[in-house]
Amino acid sequence: MNANGTNGKAQMPEPHVQEVVRSAQRELQELVQRRAAIMKRIGTIKQTLIGLANLFGDSVLGDDLLALLDRKTATRQPGFTRACRVVLMESGAPLGTRQICEALQRRFPEVMERHKDPVASVTTVLNRLVDYNEARCSLDANGRRVWQWATEQEIGDRGGPLASARVVQAVSEKRQ
Repeated sequence: MNANGTNGKAQMPEPHVQEVVRSAQRELQELVQRRAAIMKRIGTIKQTLIGLANLFGDSVLGDDLLALLDRKTATRQPGFTRACRVVLMESGAPLGTRQICEALQRRFPEVMERHKDPVASVTTVLNRLVDYNEARCSLDANGRRVWQWATEQEIGDRGGPLASARVVQAVSEKRQ
């Protein structure tokens, strides 16, 4: 007899147990979808702020904001997934895995030192970001996979990247 008293045979759970499982599953699915939407929005806002900082210099952003944007030297080492997110968010175009590795090496060399096979590690992280709906994968003109941060533009312009691009463009035009 097993610890659950079933003699190793599967039993049909009680209806109330099934309902609890269904309810928990629905809630988990909803939370995962909300997390993906939040990550997309965070990426969009970061891209807007990075664009403004690139136009006007990091001095327009406070120290706290610079740290949130990973533009200020942090006291702790950033994680590998976080570093991959930063590279994708800051890229204006889709990047191949090797291009992402090169960007990571330039921006986060300490993170790259911890990986024996950076290309495999980056590919794993990128596939996970696609699963989280934070990144998109497509093929370039040569049939190679390229990766890009998934912005809200793909789910409709709700003040997302298109609006952000318009703000950056308007501010840029006023400077001229």
